[in-house]
Amino acid sequence: MRKNISPFTNNESDFIKSNPMRYRNIASIMTPEVVTIKPENTLHEAAQLMGQKHIGSLIVLEYGTPVGIITEGDLLNVVNEGVPLERDWIHSSPSIYTKKVENYVSYPLIKICHDYRLTDAARLMIEKRVRRLGVCDAGALVGIVTTSDMIGSLPQVPETMKMWFEVDHFMSKQVVTADEETLLTDVAKIMAEKNVGSVIVTSQGDPFGIFTERDLLTRILCKGKTLVEHVGKVCSSSLITAPIGISVHEAAEIMIKKHIKRLPITQDGKLVGVLSARDLVEAYARD
Repeated sequence: MRKNISPFTNNESDFIKSNPMRYRNIASIMTPEVVTIKPENTLHEAAQLMGQKHIGSLIVLEYGTPVGIITEGDLLNVVNEGVPLERDWIHSSPSIYTKKVENYVSYPLIKICHDYRLTDAARLMIEKRVRRLGVCDAGALVGIVTTSDMIGSLPQVPETMKMWFEVDHFMSKQVVTADEETLLTDVAKIMAEKNVGSVIVTSQGDPFGIFTERDLLTRILCKGKTLVEHVGKVCSSSLITAPIGISVHEAAEIMIKKHIKRLPITQDGKLVGVLSARDLVEAYARD
């Protein structure tokens, strides 16, 4: 009887088992449900759809072809342009109820083949400075993969040397804060000027919450609420932190368990950095 012969030596086979991330492909972690919108839809419709689906982006279809993407970050730019958000402006122009998606689309949609490795996706995200990739099979869009999908795979792998990189090497040391009495209009400007997706909210100088692009989307934009509100009243007030020196692997486990995309890092009780999902993808990209 003929024996099955592995193309790998015993040492190579053991290495593969202990390093599955190098051999898993995009199809294994992508989200197959692609939520789309058309260029002629309004920004309010885009915000509502993202809020209903609990997602941070929509693929833009033109004549049935995926051409671009609109994200919660793009909607932050809308806010900073001073576009009216309140329902009272629904019959006025311009407003979030009349402005079209086509004016805020990010072109082109960056794509990757479904059978590429996760490390390939990580490198492409870093190279193109994006947090989402369209996934294609034979030219057809079959899914989307995000930074959250990527870090969702980290806790499933053994703690190799790469996964033991400490968060200190990847976190942003720029901690952007805002007092709880700061108006949302000013918070949005701060986020745009600093090019960050969140701010730490403080009370009498002490951090107690966080306000993110997703909060702006789900709690304000898709509900037609005003930005004349103090950030302390709408932020996520349960601030989850981790101590400096923990590994990338440990940080990923915390972020997945707590369903967060940003993890403030502390040292001796003080904030010294913020680790984002994109920072973890950068760790992935280092082979």
